[in-house]
Amino acid sequence: AIATEGNEEIKKMVEDVIYIPKTLEILTPVLSVIPLQLFAYYMSVSKGIDPDYPRNLAKAVSVE
Repeated sequence: AIATEGNEEIKKMVEDVIYIPKTLEILTPVLSVIPLQLFAYYMSVSKGIDPDYPRNLAKAVSVE
């Protein structure tokens, strides 16, 4: 889970917590993006998936 610093209640609900600094509520999504992208990267690497070449990704999208 991702939680703001000082949130101790989250530890009762999940095994692992990534803490981000307390800030304005409107900025919280911006601070959450980097840890989530790093999490996704390391999960794909641990599964042997190349994150730079995902399956089913088209080089171009054509609009009709």
